[in-house]
Amino acid sequence: MGGSKTGPSPVDLSRSGSKHHLITCGRGTPLAVLLTGSNRNDITQMIPLLVAIPPVPGRRGRPRRRPRKLHGDRAYHSREGRQELRRRGIQAKIAWPKSAHGSGLGTKRWIVERTIAWLHQYRRLRIRYERRDDIHEAFLEIGCSLICLKLLQTEESSC
Repeated sequence: MGGSKTGPSPVDLSRSGSKHHLITCGRGTPLAVLLTGSNRNDITQMIPLLVAIPPVPGRRGRPRRRPRKLHGDRAYHSREGRQELRRRGIQAKIAWPKSAHGSGLGTKRWIVERTIAWLHQYRRLRIRYERRDDIHEAFLEIGCSLICLKLLQTEESSC
C-alpha cells in the first residue's frame, strides 16, 4: 500500500493503513467523509470535515452549510479547535481529555460509531486492498451512498 493517505499503524508500526473520518447528522446519515493515513491525529481533520459538508437544502430559504452543534470524542479536543468552532457559531460538545467516562456524550456519539460500523460491513472498506488512494476514496463514497439509500428506504417503509 502506498500513497499520501497511508501511514504507519499506531498499533503495528510495520504495517501501513488508513483512517476514515466521518461526520453525520443526528440520524446517522453521512454528511462528509475523509480518508487520511492512520498516523494522522483526528483533531487535524475536524475543520476539513466541517468545510466538506455540502449545503443541505429542503426548507425554504438559504440552505444550511454548518451544524448548530458538534459532538465529538476526546480525540477531537483542542483549544484551537474549540475556538474555531466558536468563531463559526457552532456549539462544541467535545469530551475533555481527563474527564470521567459516563458524561452522557456517548448517547449522542454512538450514532457516528454505528455509521462507521455500517461502513465497515463492506469488506473493501474494513480492510484496505487498494494501493491507490482515489480508488479507496471512491469505495468510501459508494459505501456512504449505500447507507443513505438504506436510510431513505427505511424511512419510506415506515411512512
